[in-house]
Amino acid sequence: MDVDRILQTMNDHEVAYLLIGGMNFLLRHQPVLTFDVDLWIEDHELNRRRCEEALGSLAAEWGASDEDWEPTRRRPAGWLDHQPLFCLTSPHGAIDIFREVTGLPDWSACRRRALPEQTAAETRYWGLSDQDMLLCQLALDESQRKAQRVLTLEQALRARGMNHGAG
Repeated sequence: MDVDRILQTMNDHEVAYLLIGGMNFLLRHQPVLTFDVDLWIEDHELNRRRCEEALGSLAAEWGASDEDWEPTRRRPAGWLDHQPLFCLTSPHGAIDIFREVTGLPDWSACRRRALPEQTAAETRYWGLSDQDMLLCQLALDESQRKAQRVLTLEQALRARGMNHGAG
């Protein structure tokens, strides 16, 4: 997986996004096995078009069904408008694009709390805050939560003297 290529392409296309999920946790806290890069995009038309262009540049592929699977650059503008989550493949790794995230109703508020980060290769990105990562986990059904991730996030927040609520 080439997370730097994915993030840099999003940056080059000026996509407003937050890195969420396992890759954000891996880069900030501890090595965990993750199979994709999860990006929560700001959900407005211009940003969705920028994201579509970036995904085309990454040679990403997607389809609503196996029969519909194709390179995203072949799709007409607006294809990201039709559902809240897209799971794509690319030569650089699997990419999940979220237009909404369970437990986090406001992208802009989360962006204000997000942390400016960079990968080991110095690719800049905005990562979802520990508070918001924890809120995502706690919004899941208990059987779907990642217990070790919850524990690590709670410990990190306690170490910084923060509570669990987003404020």
